[in-house]
Amino acid sequence: MADTAMRKSGLTEPWGPKGPSPQDGPLERAVWRLRSRACWEDAAALIAPRAAADPGAARWRTAVLVERCVFTGEGWGAAEDALRAAEALATDDEERGAAACERGHLAYAATLLGVRDRADEARSALGRAAALLAPRSPGRPLLDFRRGLIAQHLSDNPSDATAAFQRAHAGATAHGHGLLLSFTWRHIAAMAEHHGRLTDARHGYTESLRIREELGYLVGIAPALASLAAVLPDPEEAARLRAEAARLVRLLGGVPAWLADRLAPTPATDGADA
Repeated sequence: MADTAMRKSGLTEPWGPKGPSPQDGPLERAVWRLRSRACWEDAAALIAPRAAADPGAARWRTAVLVERCVFTGEGWGAAEDALRAAEALATDDEERGAAACERGHLAYAATLLGVRDRADEARSALGRAAALLAPRSPGRPLLDFRRGLIAQHLSDNPSDATAAFQRAHAGATAHGHGLLLSFTWRHIAAMAEHHGRLTDARHGYTESLRIREELGYLVGIAPALASLAAVLPDPEEAARLRAEAARLVRLLGGVPAWLADRLAPTPATDGADA
């Protein structure tokens, strides 16, 4: 996969069972600290007792395990098992729609990372989620964002992607979904970059990085640095940001795996886009 596609693929969003805030309670804070530092198995283990009977917690655990797949390229079976458990616990349209949104995201990730072509499943699941979730559901911004990813990376439809990202951005703002805003800024910036509007792209990537740093989303900072570096006019500043991204990837044990190789300093590629 091309570096720019992976750099802007937007594969993961670490929401909790009641939304994207990592500050809901002691369990939420503990899980947030673990997953933001690439300790997904430990985070999933903390959620497991609650996830046995709580549909929201089951989806939360699914999101953690899908995030591990995305960043490491491993654990797909465990994520699929968690998703099936979450689907089985869903009892109303809102819960079924939220579970369908997770299925769409898992299928999208597997397709984009080349594990297996599940593009039709991704589109179908997100379409089902759109039919089930209420118009004012707090899950709508996340659904809009994921539909934008499908349009951007699987359908190659920049206009539909831009519209979906803008809807997601407005919804995330209205609902106070801070981390989702870091993703919508990132992808609005990606579409601006696609159309050659580099000033707008720099602004969006800068906002995405700022939010991730403020929230302590450590695992997402290196990709944000690499994205911003790619649109900076100053080669020295861009190289500095890529070096910092590489340092963070090493700190997290080579995570995200898709970024680690691209940031490895070699005579031929040192300073190349991530």
